[in-house]
Amino acid sequence: MCRKLLLAATAVMVTSLAPLAATAATQATAGTSAAASGQTTTGQATTGQATAPAEPARRKATAEERAQAERMEPLARAAFWAREVGIDPKDAFAGVRLAAALRACGQYAEAAQTAQQVLVIDPNNFDALMETARAFVAEGQGFYAVDPAKKALAMAPSDWRPLSLIGVAYSQVQRDDDAEAAWRQALALSPDNPAVLSNMAMAIAAKGDAPQAEILLRRAVAQPGASLQVRQNLTLILGLQGKLAEAEKLLREDLPPAQADADLAYLQAVSTPTTATTAASTASDHSWSRLKGAGG
Repeated sequence: MCRKLLLAATAVMVTSLAPLAATAATQATAGTSAAASGQTTTGQATTGQATAPAEPARRKATAEERAQAERMEPLARAAFWAREVGIDPKDAFAGVRLAAALRACGQYAEAAQTAQQVLVIDPNNFDALMETARAFVAEGQGFYAVDPAKKALAMAPSDWRPLSLIGVAYSQVQRDDDAEAAWRQALALSPDNPAVLSNMAMAIAAKGDAPQAEILLRRAVAQPGASLQVRQNLTLILGLQGKLAEAEKLLREDLPPAQADADLAYLQAVSTPTTATTAASTASDHSWSRLKGAGG
């Protein structure tokens, strides 16, 4: 569904309006000729018959409606923003929000393409650069995330979010020292930032050092702005080390019973020395694939 919405929105952005105008003109001419001859399409007299009123133009959503849309589930958000892009293909804000919604739907390639369409219109759009980088990172294509994230950093050098993304992108292409340097710069700008600490922790876990990852994640979870994803990363690392009781406690605090049961079963299956490292690496990719608007 999200893919269909993207294709529809993209088509609107690249299709010329000229054919539509030509068709409308042809229809208008035909209608005028029919009225002049005093006949309907069925050949009956239509003296004095009024032409059908034109359909009203679709209007863009209000600021309040857009704010409400951002509280919807990803699929509904994608539908909403695809409509907005369809009404006004040059609406950069709508394009960025559509990209974010597609990413939340798991349509990472389409999300990147949508964000890049915004950059065609507005090459210096910070949010579009960030969303492009997020989409590539979520897809596991960190190499392609570096350039837009660096451009965003150049535009906002005091913002920790581009640095956090750059760190993830470097980690994905095995530039571990560069990744750590980027994250430390991000922490210098935003000390104890839970998103940055979580990214560092998952990279460390992927290399097999779950105890050190746990230390960083406990530090991250203790911060006021820690997200549910950060807590779930801690749950995973605890489970991988066989600390299932504490992991289960966190799961049942954060998730509905059925999902908590499923995640606990997964942790029970992977909490062995032979599978923990592989599971941590997979979990790191999974965590980064769910990056949200905060950029980290």
